[in-house]
Amino acid sequence: MTDEPPLRIDAVETLYEGWASLKSVSFDYRRRDGVWDAHRRLVFDTGDAAAVLPYDTDRRTVLLVKQFRLPAHLAGGAGFLVEVCAGKLDGDDAETCARREAEEELGYRLGPLESRIEVFMSPGALTERIVLFLAPYAAVDKISAGGGHASEGEDIEVLELAFDEAFAMIARGEIVDAKTIILLQQLKLTGRLGG
Repeated sequence: MTDEPPLRIDAVETLYEGWASLKSVSFDYRRRDGVWDAHRRLVFDTGDAAAVLPYDTDRRTVLLVKQFRLPAHLAGGAGFLVEVCAGKLDGDDAETCARREAEEELGYRLGPLESRIEVFMSPGALTERIVLFLAPYAAVDKISAGGGHASEGEDIEVLELAFDEAFAMIARGEIVDAKTIILLQQLKLTGRLGG
């Protein structure tokens, strides 16, 4: 075994730069058997993000959002996804982002946030890491109707669902968003809502 890294970057070409960047990366990768292979991959960089699942232990409810997602539609789905509240960091730390998005999308000012896990959602093509949070909420935490910013093209429906119903939506294929499934499962594992 040598100290040589298993990767040599040969060339990086920026194909698009805007809200996100798309790069073509040519590289050599040393396999476990020691043989070097040449590869070319497209890498999409949208920046990192944060997501939060607010839950009410007294009423056994969670707050989710429903919104149209063009890529999901183009992949053959209806395009309307039920998801946890999430957003790009935009220069903020993950907790600040989660709080900001909860106020904008859900209309709730959250108290303590509990960081659960940091994940790559599609590491074969995306650089994006998402920090996932759980946060308790109560009816008194509501500060607005939520719904996002229309000026940013957001048209978000706020859903307050019984936890058991939200969890059952996974099995029925009504919740297919990975970060949402992970956070609902994490909340179930904590036992905070019973069952």
